Amino acid sequence: MKKQIFLLLPLALLYAQKTATIQIKGMTCPLCTTAIKKSLKKVEGVKSARVRLNTKRAKVQFDDDLNTSILLDAIAKTGYQGTIISVESR
Repeated sequence: MKKQIFLLLPLALLYAQKTATIQIKGMTCPLCTTAIKKSLKKVEGVKSARVRLNTKRAKVQFDDDLNTSILLDAIAKTGYQGTIISVESR
């Protein structure tokens, strides 16, 4: 049993992910959310991105080793300003 756990541990580390909640300033229409979502999904290590106009927030699921400043840079490239509200490990 112990051997099985040690064999699975590296796999669990490979799939370690985090979820960031990001407040985004300046969004006014559905096209804004689409542009931000596309930009975030282009970042290597991002697994999923959801952007909501009504809350002006994005939820981004990404690899554990990715720095959140890269996510903010991807948002800035679209002309909006993001602020990290929280980051949770999975």
